[in-house]
Amino acid sequence: MRELTYYIGVTLDGFIAGPDDEVDFYPVTPAFAETLGTELADLQPAFVRAGRGGADQPVTRFDTVMMGRRTYEPALDQGVLDPYSHLRTIVVSTTLDVPEHENVEIVRTDPVQRVRELKAEDGLGIYLAGGAGLAGTLLDEIDRLIVKKYPVIAGSGIPMVSHGFQPTAFALDRARTYDNGCVVLECTRAR
Repeated sequence: MRELTYYIGVTLDGFIAGPDDEVDFYPVTPAFAETLGTELADLQPAFVRAGRGGADQPVTRFDTVMMGRRTYEPALDQGVLDPYSHLRTIVVSTTLDVPEHENVEIVRTDPVQRVRELKAEDGLGIYLAGGAGLAGTLLDEIDRLIVKKYPVIAGSGIPMVSHGFQPTAFALDRARTYDNGCVVLECTRAR
């Protein structure tokens, strides 16, 4: 069965972005970007893969990306209909009106049911790119977390998961520290 992995950057106080979607305050060094770009190449947008010379490299860990409208819109604002052209792209939105694209599916109804259908299919992993509302809706379906915990306090912003009080346990599989002070935590849902 395929697994849903939520891969996200977060501040020490639990925010994935500032109140106006700011993410430019995260400290990213070339060494950090190179390491994650190599280890998690499937999770990089197509333009990043192309810049690293990996546009034609086969995917090895993930073959599908799912995201909410607000995560998808920055690419649309740049005229990019398929920001992850190397992956099957699924966007969850009840309001998004975009031109059709053969590799992009818009889910307008129940995202939980759609994730369950995806998990039942053959294939590689499913990458949940965000955002907080969608992660909250899909919390019971998230099998793995890859959390980039940056040494920054934001004070306010968009939480990692928006779901109300619902303690959900994950087991820590691996923790690594990088030159920018970021700790990458890999966790599996506690069963």
